[in-house]
Amino acid sequence: MANVKIKVISRNPDEYLRATKRDIHKIPRNYDPSLHPLEAPREYVRALNAVKLERVFAKPFIGSLDGHRDGVSCMAKHPKRLAVLASGAFDGEIRLWDLAARKCTRNYVAHEGCVRAICYLPSGDKFTSVGDDKTIKTWKSQVVTEEDEEPVNTLLSSCVVTGVTHHRQRPIFATCGEHCQLWESTRNEPIKVFKWGVDSLHYVAFNQVENNILAACASDRSIILYDSRESGPLRKVVMELRSNALAWNPMEAFIFTVANEDYNLYSFDMRRLKEPVHVHMDHTSAVIDVDYAPTGREFVAGSYDKTVRIFQSERGHSRDVYHTKRMQRLTCVKWSLDNKYILTGSDEMNIRMWKAKASEKLGVLKPRERTALNYSEALKEKFASHPQVKRIARHRHVPKHVLNAQKEIRTIREKNKRKEANRHAHSKPGTIPRVSEREKHIVKEDV
Repeated sequence: MANVKIKVISRNPDEYLRATKRDIHKIPRNYDPSLHPLEAPREYVRALNAVKLERVFAKPFIGSLDGHRDGVSCMAKHPKRLAVLASGAFDGEIRLWDLAARKCTRNYVAHEGCVRAICYLPSGDKFTSVGDDKTIKTWKSQVVTEEDEEPVNTLLSSCVVTGVTHHRQRPIFATCGEHCQLWESTRNEPIKVFKWGVDSLHYVAFNQVENNILAACASDRSIILYDSRESGPLRKVVMELRSNALAWNPMEAFIFTVANEDYNLYSFDMRRLKEPVHVHMDHTSAVIDVDYAPTGREFVAGSYDKTVRIFQSERGHSRDVYHTKRMQRLTCVKWSLDNKYILTGSDEMNIRMWKAKASEKLGVLKPRERTALNYSEALKEKFASHPQVKRIARHRHVPKHVLNAQKEIRTIREKNKRKEANRHAHSKPGTIPRVSEREKHIVKEDV
């Protein structure tokens, strides 16, 4: 037993006991030189300065691409090249852009009437366009000779085609119009037609993870899910107002977000369509288009209120809003595949390029610079809930018409809440069911 060592905690009474009752209380002190008694106040000041500098350097607008002679109706990202973009206009013209040089590399009149939608094939060497002239045309994305300026393939549809989306692996694509149709480029007739008693469909999108699932927005305010392996539609959910566009989360196969006419965006879980997972609100007019970031954590939305808003996928309010004096109503938005840029098309014939993070410095960062930025981000995250830091981080200048519309919408919502509270207060308990914000906008679900 002589070799046994027992460790005990030993405290010296002189370090924590007062000599007399009138003596000050002794506070235990950590003599580690890496710590400092003023560490928290210092970090708070640094966090405050970091969030102020973030707003000072927030200059998101990069440049514009002009050349279209009518409003931009649609855009498509190249699946393998970051600097290539295709855009269609309301006058039937399609343009291919080199984003790095900010110039148009190719332009031609592709359709009679509006170009409704464009999508690239997974290989990136061709793209498909649809228009009001009831044609589905496939084009080469790289022009070498004059013959390449003619469409590679032209398919005739029995009705006006309003949307197109391509399967990620198989050589098939889906279009929407009166019905949802599946096509193969080698056939002149659709290989499958999905019907569900709807007047027309105006947007369709394939899931990027579960490749055989696709969803469409219909004119009867419904969102319909299809499976390309099945003979008919799967299920649909009817909302109070019409949905204009739809985007699948590239990281979570079962989540999709719709842009609605009631100024909100709704994120749904396709396994349970009774109510949305999240309601994203801040726009003051109908939301026209939506597109996810490649990380799946954020998405961008464009609206008729002439603003672009960036939302975090699990938050109800936007983290940033972009606008310019000359930008009119938004028609289409895209998030670049390197997660750094946002592209928007609008009524006044311009395509604009924005930074995804307004204050981010573009170009190569030195190691010390990167370390300082990471430290600032950590401080802002640590003190994010502090009132002063939170106030500065959330503050945004918006156009006067947006500010007035926000006040009006806030007044309407407060009035509705007050009215509902009065109805519950002056009715028998249980006679008026309480409906959550997520359930309010859903009319019914059909399977």
